[in-house]
Amino acid sequence: MTAIPKPLFRDPVHDGAADPTVIWNRTAGEWWMFYTNRRVLAPPVDDVSWVHGTDIGIASSRDGGATWVYRGTAQGLATGWGRDTYWAPEVVDDGERFHMYVSVIEGVPTRWGADARIRHYTSTDLARWTFESTLDLDSRHVIDACVVPLPSGGWRMWFKDDDHGTHTYCADSPDLHDWTVVGPAVTVSKHEGPNAFTLGGSHWMLVDEWRGLRVLRSDDLETWTPQDRILDASGTGPDDGGNGLHADVVVVGEDAFVFYFTHPGRHRDAPVRDNLYAHRRTSIQVARAHVVDGVLVCDREEVLTGPILPLAGP
Repeated sequence: MTAIPKPLFRDPVHDGAADPTVIWNRTAGEWWMFYTNRRVLAPPVDDVSWVHGTDIGIASSRDGGATWVYRGTAQGLATGWGRDTYWAPEVVDDGERFHMYVSVIEGVPTRWGADARIRHYTSTDLARWTFESTLDLDSRHVIDACVVPLPSGGWRMWFKDDDHGTHTYCADSPDLHDWTVVGPAVTVSKHEGPNAFTLGGSHWMLVDEWRGLRVLRSDDLETWTPQDRILDASGTGPDDGGNGLHADVVVVGEDAFVFYFTHPGRHRDAPVRDNLYAHRRTSIQVARAHVVDGVLVCDREEVLTGPILPLAGP
């Protein structure tokens, strides 16, 4: 057994790994992690250009998620000239091809609020991607896609919609290509980064309220009942300070492994300064969640040993 390190992973080029998503690469026979690759080492100007102009980073693990190695960036995402911004990848496998839904902003803005759309790409190896379309989701400010198969067939996407209350909206598709907006799904608070999964006979969603991850439970993927937040109290392990942010979940049996990121150099009572390296840098961490008496609980202080993910894939 291998002790799971804290932090689990830091990007060795930009030191800004965030918004992770983890998937089994059946072509390579290993787990891959895709993530937003913030440019922490960009010039220390006091604006938000450092979170723009980013590629999607990739790390891989051959030992069931115990250790990760940087592999580079996703290839083929650019569809025109110049430098654009890529955030918050969601990657799903339909059994024949991999599909990526990634948030895209034109150029490298210096302020928040630029137009953002979700683009669809496909791949056979997870490394090289082919552009399929830019989704029409009835908004000019949508990011953070989460896609799961529906029990009745087809697929559902949840996403953050800043044009509609900074809430989670959803859209349905029969084939992962054509999407129809259904409407609001979670309006309990302003939030981002929805992630849905099934565990212990219920459906669950985590949303990032920037004070920890709000837990919501559902019996039908339609109505979501909020519970308490998890990862809201600061951890004590290396680089695990502050609340957990924008997570992905991999379910293994009765456990849900929550891959989240932290800003370990920030302090809750101090203002964020975008020109400080300590306030910019991020780390990926993982914690185990499980269901106790109908409640999703997660102890980030629990010492994990690997492998945490199946060595031969799901």
